[in-house]
Amino acid sequence: MKNLTIFLISLFLTHYSIANNGDKFPDIKGETLKNKMIELPKSAQGKYCLIGMASSQKAEADLQSWMQPVYDLFINQNTFIPIDYNMDIFFVPMFTGANKSFYEKAMQKTKKEIDPELAPHVIFYKGSLDPYKAYLKDKSKPYFFVLDANGKIVYSTSGKYTAKKLDQIEELVSE
Repeated sequence: MKNLTIFLISLFLTHYSIANNGDKFPDIKGETLKNKMIELPKSAQGKYCLIGMASSQKAEADLQSWMQPVYDLFINQNTFIPIDYNMDIFFVPMFTGANKSFYEKAMQKTKKEIDPELAPHVIFYKGSLDPYKAYLKDKSKPYFFVLDANGKIVYSTSGKYTAKKLDQIEELVSE
């Protein structure tokens, strides 16, 4: 009985993490820290794209737990033989509802504090959460989506960074 319970829980978690696979990622427009508008997934077509989204302060803290490991693996690549993952990466803090009023202040603070090499990978979104509710089921967690070259979701996960989650993403984009 215990083995059956463990199996069912793992089956549920596996299904939950890939529930949106195959869906076309919904368009989202955001502003870079250099005040340039970017539309995803349009601007990343032709390559993989990793998008991390946070729609609350708690989710944003967990989103930030991903930044250094993703930067080290995919952006900085301070290794003997760098790998071209052919991938764009974006971290998207979302300002919706009453939080829209914090948009400018948060952007200015981020501009002052962020590592300049990570800055091009952060875009700020201000608008409605409605188009993304089906993808961001729990506002207290960040969500991460790997899109294929056509903007379709091929992997999704949520929550704080773990090495296992990042390994799954690396394995996918290395194929």
